[in-house]
Amino acid sequence: MQLKTLLLGMALLLSGAAQAATPPQEVDICVYGGTSAGIIAAYTAKQLHKTVLLVAPEKRLGGLTTGGLGYTDIGNKSAITGISRDFYRRIGRHYGRFEQWIFEPHVAEETFRQYLQSAAVPVIYEYQLAGVEKEGQRITAIRVTGKDTRTIRAKMFIDCSYEGDLMAKAGVSYTVGREANSQYNETYNGVQLRDKHQFPDGVDPYVTPGNPESGLLWGISPEALAPQGSGDKKVQSYNFRICLSNDPKNRIPITQPEDYQPARYELLLRLLEKLPSATLNTILKVDRMPANKTDINNNGAFSTDMIGKNYDYPEADAATRKKIIHEHEVYTKGLLYFIGHDPRMPASIREAMLQWGYPKDEYTDNGHWSPQLYVREVRRMVGEYVMTQANCEGREKVTDGVGMAAYTMDSHNCQRIVVNGMVKNEGDVQIGGFGPYPVSYRSIIPKKGECENLLVPVCLSASHIAYGSIRMEPVFMVLAQSAATAASLCIDGKAPVQQADVAKIQQLLKEDPLADGSTPEILVDDNDEGATAKTGDWKTEYRGGYGPTLLVDSGKGSTIRYTPAIKKAGSYRVYTYVPRVANHATVTPALVYDGRSRHTANIQSARVKVEGQTSGEWVELGTYQLQPGAWVELSGKGADGVVVADAVLFVPDGKK
Repeated sequence: MQLKTLLLGMALLLSGAAQAATPPQEVDICVYGGTSAGIIAAYTAKQLHKTVLLVAPEKRLGGLTTGGLGYTDIGNKSAITGISRDFYRRIGRHYGRFEQWIFEPHVAEETFRQYLQSAAVPVIYEYQLAGVEKEGQRITAIRVTGKDTRTIRAKMFIDCSYEGDLMAKAGVSYTVGREANSQYNETYNGVQLRDKHQFPDGVDPYVTPGNPESGLLWGISPEALAPQGSGDKKVQSYNFRICLSNDPKNRIPITQPEDYQPARYELLLRLLEKLPSATLNTILKVDRMPANKTDINNNGAFSTDMIGKNYDYPEADAATRKKIIHEHEVYTKGLLYFIGHDPRMPASIREAMLQWGYPKDEYTDNGHWSPQLYVREVRRMVGEYVMTQANCEGREKVTDGVGMAAYTMDSHNCQRIVVNGMVKNEGDVQIGGFGPYPVSYRSIIPKKGECENLLVPVCLSASHIAYGSIRMEPVFMVLAQSAATAASLCIDGKAPVQQADVAKIQQLLKEDPLADGSTPEILVDDNDEGATAKTGDWKTEYRGGYGPTLLVDSGKGSTIRYTPAIKKAGSYRVYTYVPRVANHATVTPALVYDGRSRHTANIQSARVKVEGQTSGEWVELGTYQLQPGAWVELSGKGADGVVVADAVLFVPDGKK
């Protein structure tokens, strides 16, 4: 026995020595974080002929994009460019469409895998950041731990984690929580007691109704309401984006989970007493996905958001974060079971819930449950430039944009408290009404003097309320491509990220949007120089289209001509963007002039099958051999309803 113990000890010592002797790995660019942004950053770096390593703390790549958020939050499709847009085009091909923004988790995962495999991007899975080595203002190496401990040296680092751990360990300035409105001259930041996702008046917060001495129901904080617009360190709530199936052949029943505590959902019953017409969708935002699946999000006053239970997450260690994630999973599974099985729930809601179950073909290595918690906001860098409400609303516009954002200023609730003896949620903000706007390059780099070889496209520099608009998965991917492009140029020019040639970054993103040398597609929007020869009385509208505007003709026979800047003749597939409008014309007259002859390409409104939260989709007009001087003309002549002229797209044929 003593000999076996001695041999085992020697083996462990030798194993440790072998690990310690493992030489550092050296690459040009190290990407930390296996999110959608991390994948695109690593792929871009490899496409730009740099050696790269993607370090993934997760075992499943893709973050929320593969973790249940398949009903994509966009705001305006024109904001999504480059490889990010290509991702949704590839998803579209899977479903037999040009683009697809609604998809199953495993389809997204397979699409990301195609990128990594095609570029031969090396990935190490389940390695957590353990330390950062710096010399002056430069990160020289990071240490990561998983099945062993590794040191990775690189010329440039990109933090694509949702948590900003690399940024923090590198000593870069950041913040957590909500700024006071006064800090950046905003109106929607800080404490916000508003009406959306709110309890109606009269919902009693106490265990014994009317008796404060009985204590508060689960999930209600005893804190007092702070002044409107004041800052704090509270974080907007997290949840899971839930993929369920109502296909009996692909459905696993929702059973009682571990640590099931019905008392956690007592407040839901009190809410429903005030809502006699409530349905399942009153509690859960059930967005339909392909193959009879869902992307379920929070909805209403009491739902999947576990309000107030995530405050420790941003700066916690890995073990504590794992515990918080597990608590959210137990709460959410318990909620689904409670809705479908508690006899106090309305029968109609119980019956509707029982139609759904866990999908057999998703998350097969994780009990058919997403491993990715929706950590909407964790740390936010305080970088060279802070994006604020003024940027979102177009009152302040940057010239060094390396991506666009377009979503509403969106914050989920941050706390559940008692106000005037009634339960209320606080923190929810949903303010839109603005068009796409540029995100500054300076918002993805640290302040000068802090770190000169790090880019942060996910936990970027923005106020709480501006981050709520920017923090969308497609935008993260856009900014990740920009970050990798900047890193590559800085390596070539031996420059710190604060001295990057932003004009050259912008040029590369425009001229080689897929980072593969292919001919870029040509977009002509209704307000571009290429949209000319307007006749008649087009009415400009500022919402609902592709880009900032669209044009509407109500049977007056207006025309508009779109002329692409074709430099080289070739075969192009031509599309026009058709927004969703009331009383849409059955047929929109369209002509395509290929440079030699004209072709009729009328648009049948019945072909437009809009899905999701966006206002329209691309409709193909055909494939043509186009030469310089070609154009597309849309017309309201003879139309039997509203005709819309928005954007026209020319895609080189054979371009994937």
